[in-house]
Amino acid sequence: MDEALQELCDYLNTVAPSEVSATISRGELTLEVGVGGLTKLMRLLHDDPQCQFVCMIDVCGVDYPARDKRFDVVYHLLSPKQNQRIRVKVAVDERTAVPSVTGIWPGADWFEREAYDLYGILFTGHPDLRRLLTDYGFEGYPLRKDFPLTGYVEVRYDDGRKRVVYEPVKLNQEFRNFDFLSPWEGTDYVLPGDEKASE
Repeated sequence: MDEALQELCDYLNTVAPSEVSATISRGELTLEVGVGGLTKLMRLLHDDPQCQFVCMIDVCGVDYPARDKRFDVVYHLLSPKQNQRIRVKVAVDERTAVPSVTGIWPGADWFEREAYDLYGILFTGHPDLRRLLTDYGFEGYPLRKDFPLTGYVEVRYDDGRKRVVYEPVKLNQEFRNFDFLSPWEGTDYVLPGDEKASE
């Protein structure tokens, strides 16, 4: 294990707020924090001379629909001075808003908008929280695991009308009602031609 990473982990366990847990797994340092302690922790990671995580690499969402706190908001930070990377995780439900970190890292602006657009994760204090990748009238959040895979509306440009049009999706096979049984396990019903096999 990297000694510098272990020293950073030990240091953060002493100076970070009490609700923060720092762990090293597979050579990567991960901090887990509640929504209430996020801003204080992020300010510490940015400003502390032994941390100096001044580069925001990424902010993304992860969906775990079976959990009460369905989403993880995951931040990846870089400290060029320390030559270290770190991951910060916050678990939230669908109604709880996460404090925006755009006041600390202005580059988090579009990352937070993307998490809102694709997962529906809300960010308080964000200067312009609106959809980024989907259309203005789009309903739903495409990266949630309960979002339909095929969708119900097709968006395309109609050259004759010279505008974008919305049409119902037409599928040759009804994928939404597929039985999903494995062909190796067999079916619950008799397949045509197999009637003689059971005699």
